[in-house]
Amino acid sequence: MKRRPRIYYSASQRSLMWERWRKGETLHQIARLFDRYHSSIQGILAESGGVRPTERHRSKTALTLLEREEISRGVVAGKSMRAIAGTLGRAPSTIGREIRRNDGRRGYRASQADQAAWNRARRPQLCKLVQNRALAHLVAHKLRLEWSPEQIAGWLKRAYPDDEAFQVSHETIYRSLFIQARGALKKELMAHLRRTRGMRRSRHHTQKTSIHGQITDAVSISERPPAVEDRALPGHWEGDLLFGSKNSQIATLVERQSRYVMLAKVGKKDTETVVNALIKHAQKLPHELYRSLTWDRGKEMADHRRFTLATDIKVYFCDPRSPWQRGSNENANGLLRQYLPKGLDLSAYSQSKLNAIARRLNERPRKTLHYETPAQRFHEAVASTG
Repeated sequence: MKRRPRIYYSASQRSLMWERWRKGETLHQIARLFDRYHSSIQGILAESGGVRPTERHRSKTALTLLEREEISRGVVAGKSMRAIAGTLGRAPSTIGREIRRNDGRRGYRASQADQAAWNRARRPQLCKLVQNRALAHLVAHKLRLEWSPEQIAGWLKRAYPDDEAFQVSHETIYRSLFIQARGALKKELMAHLRRTRGMRRSRHHTQKTSIHGQITDAVSISERPPAVEDRALPGHWEGDLLFGSKNSQIATLVERQSRYVMLAKVGKKDTETVVNALIKHAQKLPHELYRSLTWDRGKEMADHRRFTLATDIKVYFCDPRSPWQRGSNENANGLLRQYLPKGLDLSAYSQSKLNAIARRLNERPRKTLHYETPAQRFHEAVASTG
């Protein structure tokens, strides 16, 4: 079996993982967004025990990259530290310390100095259970008695009402257990938790959440930009599944401005199969001609976020039981029934046959286009993007 290429997740992709994890989604659900196996996502989340790391940020008083570039120019020009400091409105000692800790005047480089400062700042705050070992021993003792972290935190407040040094939140206890790098509580104490899992779960997590069978994070058609609504620009599509007999179906796509139709063969109607087919189909067009997709509320698009991540195409959803909001697509589906009547087994049609049917439809003059053909209008849009 061919191995998938290694993937390096961007900061925005990792942020999406943590957002979904906090909402209670499973590793499998999150992995489907990126078309990966759940173990790929688990490796990212497990690094911090299922607890989202605190976002790092620079101090407002720290030197910026622009200031370091000014220092570098001053060094090259042979300016004194006091002169450079005066230009930046900084203390001369700040400039002197900056240059000394970054290879002196001969070796100073702004970008290297900026990265070194960012790396040096990676000094996490000590956990309260590390600072107060007596408190850590007390917490560990209660955990061995099968007390939950919440029970321990509540008991400490009652037992030591006037001593904050001996009070700790249940979340800190959980974090200390799941993030072993803190060095506060031993890993074997996790065996005394009521649920002995390897990562901290969201309180919203359950194997039977309300998101099953529903479309989450659906962006309503009401949020579609005006340029899409008035058909001012090409590249905005409407889509749906056209069904046949024997549980067969195809995906139908219509470009709103030109009414150009494209058909995609779809083996099954589950969301993974449909989204995979739409991703493959989207790659045939330049991005300028495929900016958005409006779909019905069918469960086949439950995995719409993965489609958007893979193609950078925004997906909008019609209101429930409002197919007329994708009028161009509904009309095209009606026209397609001339070639693909109801009761027909659509699985017998190859992609080349579907392309031929779409071509026949696209080469028919349309009244709404002043009797030009969708093919003419669409090819004009293609030429303008080239």
